[in-house]
Amino acid sequence: MAAIALKSCRKGLSHILRDGAVATLSPKALGGVRQKSSVQYATRPELPKLAYRRVKGKSPGVVFLPGYGSNMNGQKAEALEEFCRSLGHSYLRFDYTGHGLSEGVFTEGTIGTWKKDVLFVLDELTEGPQIMVGSSMGGWLMLLAAIARPEKTAALVGISTAADHIVTAFKSMSLEVRKEIEEKGVLTVPTKHSEEGAYTFTIGFLNEAENHCVLQSPIPITCPVRLIHGLKDDDVPWHISMQVAQRVLSPDVDVILRRHGQHRMAEKDDIRLMVYTIDDLIDKLTTLV
Repeated sequence: MAAIALKSCRKGLSHILRDGAVATLSPKALGGVRQKSSVQYATRPELPKLAYRRVKGKSPGVVFLPGYGSNMNGQKAEALEEFCRSLGHSYLRFDYTGHGLSEGVFTEGTIGTWKKDVLFVLDELTEGPQIMVGSSMGGWLMLLAAIARPEKTAALVGISTAADHIVTAFKSMSLEVRKEIEEKGVLTVPTKHSEEGAYTFTIGFLNEAENHCVLQSPIPITCPVRLIHGLKDDDVPWHISMQVAQRVLSPDVDVILRRHGQHRMAEKDDIRLMVYTIDDLIDKLTTLV
């Protein structure tokens, strides 16, 4: 897959990408006060409230989907808000059920639970087609949402996309190991991104997640797709992004591999690449219109 050509910054992007690094917008650029969206809560009948931050603006809007156990206040999510605000485009970031400031119990959540969260915010909190930016598990949910809501999907940007990953990892284990895990009822995966040093998945979670796997057949997504992945990602293998690229039906798919990129892709140059990629998509989509 050919890497995308990173076009010159349009007006506003230079405020965020200055001297080759991510920089905050200056107070002068924001009328003397650095603005930040306030936390709001979306109420759903018989379901936990979802915490979100929203910036209103023009289309296409951008929606950020965080990873497993993460929240809407990460570096990538905050950098994207400043970028979208500088260009006048709408932006939404939120916490899944059981994550961050949202209601619900984290350990009771499933891929299906969080997919419903994404569909709810797309339906109720956004206007018009959106560029969905999914990090890790958010990349998996991004694909599921795009399949379910093609009319709300303008483009996709996956960062360390973890499509099917936990299910594939479990199934790749030997029969003996899988039987042992099933008897214990939990799968423990070491990670440096958790205070406990590991993520724990119940067998129930794994069985439910299998219902949402997307890599066994062509993925009916036809919008532009950009997939960024680090070759030094110790949590989600980069070849998953390649599999996604091969499966989606879109004729406009690019994979960008970062030689020294790690899973979180939160270094300044990583975030700069993410912002450039989204800027290029916005330019492409608005030019087409």
